[in-house]
Amino acid sequence: MSKPRKPKGRPVSGWMILDKPIDFGSTEAVSKIKWLFKAQKAGHAGTLDPLASGMLPIALGDATKTVPYVMDGRKIYEFSVAWGEERSTDDLEGEATQSSDKRPTEEDIRALLPKYTGVIEQVPPQFSAIKIAGERAYDLARDGEIVDIPSREVEVFRLSLLGTAPNLAHFEIECGKGTYVRSIARDMGRDLGCFGHIASLRRTFVAPFAEESMVPLAQLLELETIEDADARLAALDALLIDTSEALSALPHLAITDDQAHRLKMGNPILVRGRDAPVAESEAYATARGKLVAIGEIGEGEFRPKRVFV
Repeated sequence: MSKPRKPKGRPVSGWMILDKPIDFGSTEAVSKIKWLFKAQKAGHAGTLDPLASGMLPIALGDATKTVPYVMDGRKIYEFSVAWGEERSTDDLEGEATQSSDKRPTEEDIRALLPKYTGVIEQVPPQFSAIKIAGERAYDLARDGEIVDIPSREVEVFRLSLLGTAPNLAHFEIECGKGTYVRSIARDMGRDLGCFGHIASLRRTFVAPFAEESMVPLAQLLELETIEDADARLAALDALLIDTSEALSALPHLAITDDQAHRLKMGNPILVRGRDAPVAESEAYATARGKLVAIGEIGEGEFRPKRVFV
């Protein structure tokens, strides 16, 4: 019987909040960060288009188990819409498919904003990662197919007009999971009768990570010049955010080392105390400030669902 293969790389765990540059794909960014940190595994919490910049939270090691909690978080984008053309990709990358000489006034734009606030119906772009009959929509679109993508509900908490310029309008949006800003630009252009597409897009916030936590790619690449491997990795590790930060919206239990050992063995622990949660479908437990487990609280117990090394 052959021995299981030892994972390649370091068992480093945590979140790198990358400030992704333009013309750098999300998958490419994850691969680069994984290589820099010599990590065993890595994943991101929400794709950014190559032409978009800004916050791309990248999970390393055990932090990949917390990716769904960040994927579900609110996001904030700053974006510009260019009026006069609708494009196949709904951004600068595509070819023009519709055009108009009409341009909206600031009053026209402001009057439209309430329609795009709250729970709205939205059709994702043709060039998107949505799966249609097992195929990615962007793969079908690249092959020249016009895909019938069903509409879906998304939530927009806030949409603000920041300013206007000739042929452009600048916005900020706070939205929930699955919202396509490109679709909002396309649909606003249609409603205004002038057509439109994304001219620039930057993500500034992915809950719970603040804009100040972003690290530019150039700063990480500068650390490659450190010749001593241990010193280089230590400098990189110092930029990581603890895995538990991704779970800050959940109820929290601080536990003892003995309780942590029980959880790591897959066993429940008793939850006691006047302020202890009575029932929670999801909560997380830490010992000495380090994440131990995500689990469920009920009947006076914390039962682990996911355990962290």
